Amino acid sequence: MKFEVAYGKLDEQVLLVVESSEPLTVEQAIEKSDILQRFPEIDLKVNKTGIFGKAAKLDAMLSEGDRVEIYRPLIADPKEARKKRAAEGKPMKKGA
Repeated sequence: MKFEVAYGKLDEQVLLVVESSEPLTVEQAIEKSDILQRFPEIDLKVNKTGIFGKAAKLDAMLSEGDRVEIYRPLIADPKEARKKRAAEGKPMKKGA
């Protein structure tokens, strides 16, 4: 079985392929990918995870070809950012 593990920072994005002869959980795929050694700032107690853009718990079972994503914490609350832009009279960004 093949899975992918993805993580992105502002200056670097990584997509690693994980192969296993048996089904894996999200956490097992992350550990098997060695991404935690490459990016020691990842803390699975803090960073949320997902499968193809949908939130997933660490104990969720993966299917063949699934992409596990590790999300960074938000740097700003989206609601507060919109309020701040509105108060400053700045227009909303295209697509927002």
